Amino acid sequence: MTVTFQHTPVLLAEVVAALAPRPGGCYLDATVGGGGHALAVLQAAQPGGMLLGIDADPAALAATADRLAEAGLREQAVLRHGSFADLTRLATEAGFTAFDGILFDLGVSSYQLDTPERGFSFAADGPLDMRLDPTQGFTAADLVNRLSERELADIIFQYGEEPAARRIARAIVERRRAQSFQRTADLAALIARVVGGRHGRIHPATRTFQALRIAVNRELDRLAAALPQAVALLAPAGRLAVISFHSLEDRIVKQFLRAEASGETPRLMIMTKKPVVATDEEVAVNPRARSAKLRVAARLA
Repeated sequence: MTVTFQHTPVLLAEVVAALAPRPGGCYLDATVGGGGHALAVLQAAQPGGMLLGIDADPAALAATADRLAEAGLREQAVLRHGSFADLTRLATEAGFTAFDGILFDLGVSSYQLDTPERGFSFAADGPLDMRLDPTQGFTAADLVNRLSERELADIIFQYGEEPAARRIARAIVERRRAQSFQRTADLAALIARVVGGRHGRIHPATRTFQALRIAVNRELDRLAAALPQAVALLAPAGRLAVISFHSLEDRIVKQFLRAEASGETPRLMIMTKKPVVATDEEVAVNPRARSAKLRVAARLA
């Protein structure tokens, strides 16, 4: 099954307003995805603007290249495969030394969620994978089938904030003695039996799947490693914009920005006292924008 890389960028107008692209400016999209944000920023930075786009997913980079080419802006962008935890190295290797604006759009894309072969979603059966970069690293199946009951419970509780983490981990370990887990539907069905039926809009496997995805991709560790590098790469008055989708990410971003905006030699000025959220109109068109939170800061001289 082949799915075209489609992803609706959340808070698009708000991101462009936050980064305030100017002609000739230099910008970094550290999670370029399908190129929606990148295209809008690059268009606003013409003539003369340049953009570095980074993504762990080769499919995302290919989609961005096509999107920018259609808009006649492919030559104004440099695209690199990798993790934003390696921001400094990737920027240096691509020939960039400073940026007027940097964007992080965290989490997974609609394409990744809607492609069963990627294994992110329980909505359709697929291999239990969940890697943002399918070219390397261990999979969710590796974690589920190899970790101890305690390690699994800790991951599900810490990264998924799942109250039933210990019961879920115990059930996983008991079941895998007879048969290992390889498919998303299999794992989701077991979690549903342990936790009970659907509660409101949330499927009972939602928190566990989030936890496994975060663990597989080391998302929180990589975010914590990337943010200081981003500040160091910002030009004076350059803007840093971060979109998060759950409380664990948002907490890291909020605490980092506060730390960088305080003390004897602050490096940032926070521009959003409260995070910017999607309008009702945007949520109606793109329900996945409901949980998005945008925080923005500017680099001090």
